[in-house]
Amino acid sequence: MSTPPRIAIVLPCYNEQEVLPSTAGTLLELLDRFTAEGLVAPDSYIMCSNDGSRDATASIIAELHVADTRVKGINLAHNRGQQAALLAGLMTVRERCDAAITIDADLQDNPEMMRDMIKLFRDGTDIVFGVRASRDTDSRFKRWSAQTFYRFQNAMGLSTVYNHADYRLMSRRALDILAQYGESNIYLRGIMPDIGLKTAVVEYARTERTAGESKYPLGKMLSLGIDGITSFTAKPMRMIFLVGLALLIIDIIVAIWVLSAYLAGHTVSGWSSLMLSVWFLGSIILMAIGIVGEYIGKIFVEVKHRPRYNIMEEIF
Repeated sequence: MSTPPRIAIVLPCYNEQEVLPSTAGTLLELLDRFTAEGLVAPDSYIMCSNDGSRDATASIIAELHVADTRVKGINLAHNRGQQAALLAGLMTVRERCDAAITIDADLQDNPEMMRDMIKLFRDGTDIVFGVRASRDTDSRFKRWSAQTFYRFQNAMGLSTVYNHADYRLMSRRALDILAQYGESNIYLRGIMPDIGLKTAVVEYARTERTAGESKYPLGKMLSLGIDGITSFTAKPMRMIFLVGLALLIIDIIVAIWVLSAYLAGHTVSGWSSLMLSVWFLGSIILMAIGIVGEYIGKIFVEVKHRPRYNIMEEIF
């Protein structure tokens, strides 16, 4: 690419009034430096995707836009979740940039690595993944749960990039392909490897959050993980069949043992084993119904074809 590209930095925002002013200042200063280096076009900008925040995030975005028109924004009518907010921002900038970079508003992901992402894009890479080099800054539980999360997803057949969240660059071509994915239960981390264009990885060190609180507690992380697995693979349902088959084999063995004991005239009390079996099988059945219910619930949402988000206001 001979001419500097127009880059859009997309920030999903939910109750980010504490960090948004400083984040915008940091990114604007970064764009100034990149423009002076000839790395990006002067009309590169920041797109704040406000996910129905309940604090002053919307008014701060408007004030930042008045102060510097390179700060732009959209306000969603309702809180739809981080993935929907990211998608809304990406689809808004799709025809207004050469490439888009998504990053969380707290800037825990090192924004300086955008330089390497843009260089790789200018060399012909369509998707650049920001990957954490280590998890030394995480607590022991957070580190263990994250590693377990990625391993479990891979075991379930979901192809994801290890230690990659939502810090990435996407070319205009990648954004056009992403626009063709019409599912309501959007899981961008799973879609990115599925797009199939030229990709690269940039490693970085994650820092502590400077203000505010994390918008992804354990409950939301678990929900996101379940959404990702059930949106991309039917392996859990296949596992239900295998568990049922294994229990059938065990049942046949126990039946043979009981019949042999009966024919030999031995008294078999069996009350404890019977109770344990009933509780065990009952738990397995309920878990199986729950897993099947997850898939049926997703089918129910998908067939209605409701919009994934509604943009109430656009500041451009």
